[in-house]
Amino acid sequence: ATSAALVTVGLFMLSTVSEINFGDITEAFPAFMTILMMPLSYSIAEGIAFGIMSFAGVKLLTGKGKEVSPMIYVLAIIFLVRYII
Repeated sequence: ATSAALVTVGLFMLSTVSEINFGDITEAFPAFMTILMMPLSYSIAEGIAFGIMSFAGVKLLTGKGKEVSPMIYVLAIIFLVRYII
């Protein structure tokens, strides 16, 4: 009974992929990392953590750092410290 619910939730999550701006690499790469890391790590939370870290990193490296909320940077640093320690 739980597998059907998990498949349904997964389909709902994938339905928003069409709304991602694939023309902008600073939006597409973090979304790709999030989608990729969820099944590889067997954890939705780990996928989201990698997505936040890659979003903050890509925005900083491309010079679009001012477009990002400071809270994203705080979360990215917290996740990065969590993986280092």
